Amino acid sequence: MHRWRGITTALALLGLVAVVWAATQTQSVQVRRGQLRETPTFLGKIGTTVSYGDRLEILAESAGWYQVRNPDGRSGWIHGSALSEKKIILKAGQSDLQAGAAGDEIALAGKGFNEEVESTWRSSNPEMDYSWVDLMESWQVSPEKAVAFLHEGGVQ
Repeated sequence: MHRWRGITTALALLGLVAVVWAATQTQSVQVRRGQLRETPTFLGKIGTTVSYGDRLEILAESAGWYQVRNPDGRSGWIHGSALSEKKIILKAGQSDLQAGAAGDEIALAGKGFNEEVESTWRSSNPEMDYSWVDLMESWQVSPEKAVAFLHEGGVQ
């Protein structure tokens, strides 16, 4: 009799832990626009996009990448830097919210180079010709072409 009571109590506690764990397994998108990718890499094919404040269900984690499901039921991988455990609430009346950053801005910030750094560099080096840098910044390469380039070059 005491044995069953102990087992029942243990199962109830496990159930409570599961409920608490499930409740904390959603995170908010903290970038203006994020991409859900088919594979956990920045070069993975983009399946869909998510927006600032969207709540995503966490399904799995792998080396800083999270497999998630959006409210529409679509799933994919997103880097952890685009997520926050805090619940982001958008208030009515904010027609043009300027909070958050796009995924590409997060990647640039991670590299330590942003518009402010570039502006400072340009002003302290006025004799440099930036026309090629400006041209290269305008080039758009799809993730598919980038992957093909890496594959052709033998990069693993």
